[in-house]
Amino acid sequence: MAGRKQWWALAVLVLPVLLISVDMTVLGFALPFLSEDLAPTGAEQLWIVDIYSFMLAGLLVLMGTLGDRIGRRKLLLMGAAAFGAASVLAAFSTSAFMLIIARALLGIGGATLMPSTLSLIRSIFTDPKRRRVAIAVWSAGFSGGMAVGPVLGGWLLEHFWWGSVFLINVPVMLVLLIAGPFVLPEARDPKPGRFDPLSALLSLAAMLPVVYGIKLVAEHGFTVKAAVSVLIGLALGVVFVRRQNRLDEPMLDLKLFSNRAFSGSVVTNMLGVFAMVGLLFLVPQYLQLVLGLTPVVAALWMLPATVAGVAGALLAAWLAKRIRVSLLVSGGLLVAAIGFLALTQVSSGGGLAYVVVSFTLLGGGVSLSETLTNDLVISAAPAERAGAASAISETGFELGGALGTAILGSVATAVYRSGLPEGTAESARDTLGGAVATAQHLDPAAGQALLESAREAFTQGVHVTAWAGVAVLAYTGVQAFILLDRKKSSAVRI
Repeated sequence: MAGRKQWWALAVLVLPVLLISVDMTVLGFALPFLSEDLAPTGAEQLWIVDIYSFMLAGLLVLMGTLGDRIGRRKLLLMGAAAFGAASVLAAFSTSAFMLIIARALLGIGGATLMPSTLSLIRSIFTDPKRRRVAIAVWSAGFSGGMAVGPVLGGWLLEHFWWGSVFLINVPVMLVLLIAGPFVLPEARDPKPGRFDPLSALLSLAAMLPVVYGIKLVAEHGFTVKAAVSVLIGLALGVVFVRRQNRLDEPMLDLKLFSNRAFSGSVVTNMLGVFAMVGLLFLVPQYLQLVLGLTPVVAALWMLPATVAGVAGALLAAWLAKRIRVSLLVSGGLLVAAIGFLALTQVSSGGGLAYVVVSFTLLGGGVSLSETLTNDLVISAAPAERAGAASAISETGFELGGALGTAILGSVATAVYRSGLPEGTAESARDTLGGAVATAQHLDPAAGQALLESAREAFTQGVHVTAWAGVAVLAYTGVQAFILLDRKKSSAVRI
């Protein structure tokens, strides 16, 4: 492709990434409003939140390999149409069940978008230096969406009904559907081989129980049901891997993992997201329920982190020309670890400055490192396998996020519960939000005492999670320095 057309294509490919990141953040703001309107049960509300990530994580590998076979542009446009239609269905849902179905369809559409955009960048930008810049812009779009989501969502909810947060997807998807056929080239594996339905079924059957088990841990702690679910998924995963090794034309080529740059980048991404998402689960609650900020004000205080994230992504390409990539990735993760360290200094009486500094360092460090590891992922794989490679990376991203919420969220909850005085009402022991609601029904003195103890206990949970983040990111930084050393990375042999 000519130079100018390449950048127009990139502009179109950033659109779905921007929307997905916005979509990840606005639902949390809309939940109180849609709950009042649709009156979902507790189980239905959990499915409204979780079904999207279930479908996304379960279908990423299948969709990535499907794009390699039928064409990545074709799959992207099909997914965009599905995502837009599902957004309309979600916006005008009249029951909780209808919204759950719409969120499931959004997950199916979303599973086609992320691997398709990254793999098309691999096909469009054949020059490694230009490709790195393109991935930096792609990553910056994702960081930008994370900031736009809360602010835009808060504004829409103040002026319109809850369904408006879903309708913002529609015009963007229309632009993608109209412009995509003109500026995006088609790309596929020229020799994809036969499609194996059993492999497709096994990939889905392996992922869904694992994600479901992780979600159960996040909601109820470590239980027998959660352990059995994860073990079933892992067992089916073993069956899937053994089948891929036996097939002459596997759905997922496991030889990709023989490249240390590829496998090291996937693991680095997963652990980085593990730490980051675990913190994102707690800090918004800290800002709103401990410091007393409104959702929109809390979102505005997070904007410096987004600016740092965009800057980190864009600087990555420039710095990589001058500094070894393994050193940059490791350095970015260690900067993020320092951000976690700053968060250990917050208190129940204040700490907004520490939160802003912490998230700014986190945003810049993680964005810098993941821009470079995403580049390594798609550069390490052959062009014809770009969809599968991108899907593996995105699956690691989703699993890291799910594990971060489950494990670090469970640890924080355990610390919170143990920090409350004996005899505290069970409704207040579940969550900090529950404590705030319970305090409103007590006499002023007792309510204030409960709030003070609950806020202090929650802050201690933030401290423990922050220290865990320091440990995880420090380890990941050292691991990245070793695994991503160019001298030790071998080429993938197909």
